[in-house]
Amino acid sequence: MEANLLRQHYALDYESSVFSTSIAIFADCFEWLPRIPADSIHAIVTDPPYGVKEYDFDQLEKRANGNGGVWRIPPSFDGHQRSPLPRFTALDTQERKRIQEFFHGWAALTLRTLRPGGHLFLASNAFLCQMVFDAIADAGFEFRGQVIRLVQTLRGGDRPKNAEQEYSDVCSMPRGCYEPWGLFRRPLLNGMRVSDCLREFQTGGLRRKPDGTPFEDVISSERTPQRERNIANHPSLKPQSFLRQIVYASLPLGQGTVLDPFMGSGSTVAAAEALGYTSIGIERHKDYYIISQKAIPAFAQLPTREMQMSLGLRRTGSHLVGI
Repeated sequence: MEANLLRQHYALDYESSVFSTSIAIFADCFEWLPRIPADSIHAIVTDPPYGVKEYDFDQLEKRANGNGGVWRIPPSFDGHQRSPLPRFTALDTQERKRIQEFFHGWAALTLRTLRPGGHLFLASNAFLCQMVFDAIADAGFEFRGQVIRLVQTLRGGDRPKNAEQEYSDVCSMPRGCYEPWGLFRRPLLNGMRVSDCLREFQTGGLRRKPDGTPFEDVISSERTPQRERNIANHPSLKPQSFLRQIVYASLPLGQGTVLDPFMGSGSTVAAAEALGYTSIGIERHKDYYIISQKAIPAFAQLPTREMQMSLGLRRTGSHLVGI
């Protein structure tokens, strides 16, 4: 669908921006999702606010001021300044219940908007993924496994707080070396096979790599490069070299619309733009929405050697195509 036509169908009365093949909308996805046509989205790729609480406006203000709040300001490690990260271990019982209710309600809304057989890729973390994945499955999604992003993030591995010298041989949690992404699918219609779903809805499976090999559930990934953080220093920014592989796989026929309901600075939308896919990004924080207007075209233009090698892509004009 052409971007301006996409805007006519999906922007409604919200502020929006148009890019080459995609649009960004300034809205709360909980308000926007019930207003769009059912069965109209082919895939969802998103990195949601996993603690929910950490993207409350007051918590973002504390992070910006260096006061922490739910955001922990970690010490430097081997000369590397580490970015703030949410203190998921600090969530109490009521806050955990809030997470479950948040994701169950959100999943019910997204289930309605996805076409039968449409996939949901959901970024997660090892500490909360079991609880969140259960909530999404309880809302009606099929759990189809996990995609493991192998990445050394420098998170975890700290000595006990305020007792680092006393217990110098102890770490309170293991050093994080992977990031789990939940993979879900809206159930196929009764009696429908994957081939039937592909014919009718262009969904149901995952796109193979251009060389014919299957999409794999373990992907080696770099940390987000500084050049990308210089474009948009969002606290949860994922690298284009990884996102483009996920987005590529999300449309089995290379056709349809990819949605990111928690767009942030627009890195998922940019990955779709780089691939020539149609996409929609939704963001409720005005600062991030404003950043996305310049960040999306800047991200989309970045060459990523790892992605091009793994997908067998070459650049032509502003897009990457299979070879």
